[in-house]
Amino acid sequence: MTSPAGTAPQSAQPQLGQTEFIALIAMLFATIAFSIDSMLPALPQIAAELTPGNINAAQLIVTSFVLGMGVGTFFAGPLSDAFGRKPVIMAGSLLFVAGAAAAWAAPTLELLLIARVVQGLGVAAPRIVSIAMVRDLHSGRDMARVVSFAMMVFMLVPAVAPAAGTVIIAAFGWRSLFIAFVLFAGVGCIWLGLRQPETLRPENRRPLRAGPLRAAFAEVISYRVIVVSTAVQALLFGVLFGTLSSTQQVFDITFGRGATFPFWFAVIAVLAGSANFVNARLVGRLGMRYLITTALGTQVILSGAFATVTALGLWPDALSFPAYVFWTTSVFFMTGLTIGNLNALALEPVGHIAGMAASITAALATVLGVALAVPLGLAFDGTPVPLMTGVSVLAALGWALMRLIPRRG
Repeated sequence: MTSPAGTAPQSAQPQLGQTEFIALIAMLFATIAFSIDSMLPALPQIAAELTPGNINAAQLIVTSFVLGMGVGTFFAGPLSDAFGRKPVIMAGSLLFVAGAAAAWAAPTLELLLIARVVQGLGVAAPRIVSIAMVRDLHSGRDMARVVSFAMMVFMLVPAVAPAAGTVIIAAFGWRSLFIAFVLFAGVGCIWLGLRQPETLRPENRRPLRAGPLRAAFAEVISYRVIVVSTAVQALLFGVLFGTLSSTQQVFDITFGRGATFPFWFAVIAVLAGSANFVNARLVGRLGMRYLITTALGTQVILSGAFATVTALGLWPDALSFPAYVFWTTSVFFMTGLTIGNLNALALEPVGHIAGMAASITAALATVLGVALAVPLGLAFDGTPVPLMTGVSVLAALGWALMRLIPRRG
């Protein structure tokens, strides 16, 4: 692996080969996907048991976790800049496990949501610090390629997580999912601890003091490319988590296909996961900005057209469900072509404070994204029209914002 000057770690432990490194990063990312997607089949049971009077409220199981992840991201990066990448990932994983244990025991929806926030706070460390680890060792389009390949492996988890969740729920009940989360996080921690050397040299660490943190924050937000990339990421997270929150209800209530939801979600995830392979192959030739803008513009047209046709009832009965599956796939495909590239664009100017920069951009994007996703998901009215309309609007705003980034990258 190539390392930017001055950031290569000094360790008696040999550096991982690129394939294993990508797989490890994907595993750390996958803790997030498994914690979200395996819960989707449980939402009807959770709604029936804990909130029977308001079944839409069960969607908050997803967004409460994401909210905690966004808040935790503010702290994970600066802590990793001060104490190193591995210790912070380990500590975050322990907090994630504590949240999972609390969720397993929660007797009410309110306490379950609080526990999910705690889980999200913990998972912020493997989420954001793993990106900083990539930035320690790679930069620019090379970083974008590594992240894309990691995301390609990571996308296998959404393909199997709902089916795995369904099996676990059928065998042991929905609360047993939280025990599975503990086991999953444990595997990632053991792999990281035994195989991956620390990527941040002691001499490159930044003290955890208010002055340096303020200076780093001011530097990060002084770059237009970072501010715009963060805003676009927020819009895309609103699209992603809004779609995830309501997709199980659409399958179940709109189309009467709740029983086969894990199968269809796996099909969607596999098809959409190819976006990361496409991005890894094209980003070096076409550039990050071009791919992001093209993906957003295409989604504006697709979502607007599908919302209109669906609202007017113009789909033949035989096409309405396949059309929804195609549209949902296009949404996730778009995120595969954009989020990794937006991260790389944002971190390119600030490799010397990668942890702080990654924390600021991801935290702001995630928290703002949740603020957009909650009303988008709760707007579900028995049809996918509100969701499709919202996605079209948010993608249009993202496309317009991308015009503010200079034609580089």
